[in-house]
Amino acid sequence: MSEKHLVRKAFTDALLAAAKEDEAIIALATDSRGSVTLGDFANELPLQFVECGIAEQNAVGIAAGLSNAGLKPFVCSPACFLAARSAEQVKVDVGYCHSNVKLMGVSGGISYGALGTTHHSTQDIAWMRTIPGLQVIIPADANQMTACVKALCQSEEPAYVRMGRGAVEDVYGENPPFHIGKANRLRAGTGLAIIACGEMVAPALKAADALGAAMYDMHTIRPLDVDAVLEAACCGRVLTVEEHCVAGGLGSAVAEVLCQRKPVPMKIMGLPNEPLYNGSSDEVKEHYGLTAEGIIKAAQELMK
Repeated sequence: MSEKHLVRKAFTDALLAAAKEDEAIIALATDSRGSVTLGDFANELPLQFVECGIAEQNAVGIAAGLSNAGLKPFVCSPACFLAARSAEQVKVDVGYCHSNVKLMGVSGGISYGALGTTHHSTQDIAWMRTIPGLQVIIPADANQMTACVKALCQSEEPAYVRMGRGAVEDVYGENPPFHIGKANRLRAGTGLAIIACGEMVAPALKAADALGAAMYDMHTIRPLDVDAVLEAACCGRVLTVEEHCVAGGLGSAVAEVLCQRKPVPMKIMGLPNEPLYNGSSDEVKEHYGLTAEGIIKAAQELMK
């Protein structure tokens, strides 16, 4: 893991390539073509691009209508606004109606760190994973995002996909294994299993290497790979790591399985359920221990 790439750029590059082959693919923006890096898409395929303005609710409703007409809409918007402002439209127009709409939340987690709580997206997974029928996916890096887009274009299931804003270390090479609902075990180990998602996979893998722990990339939060969770529990202890509030996210999903199927000592690492300190994304992660060093420290405490 050395090179860094923008996951959001990998998304738009892959979407543009797919849309050139399939005119049913439509990208919708909410005055977000710059932050999502949709400029090339809008310029090259103007008939497959819809600018909705700062109106996330309308964008989701329009996308549901496009889906009913047989098209394949991708709503591209900052995650903090897409998840919160359009909550009812996601619940009813996408989830309840089971519309083939892909909700692409960009700059998720604490990507907008210095802009504060209004722009943090740390409750989106908790909300989205309760919507019946809605897949929830958090790719770990740019290469996995490219594979994810290919899978999404072939799927007719509604989905919420979250990505960050800054460059992310490569976890995977080109054409990585990616199957919606199937976790990737990145490392075998004993005594402890670490389960991470999104931008936390890279530091969690470094921690797992240092600890000799097993490591799982749980890129799909819903449907959760229950078999992978139970396999991880066989290590005796489970540590989950996510760039999300500790309530309702990956850790909660894993705990729901383990408490009923295979109880083991467990710790959930994430962001506290309170207003967060402001600063750059890296500064906020450092403050709350969401680094390789912080993960090692939490793991050592769990293993005592």
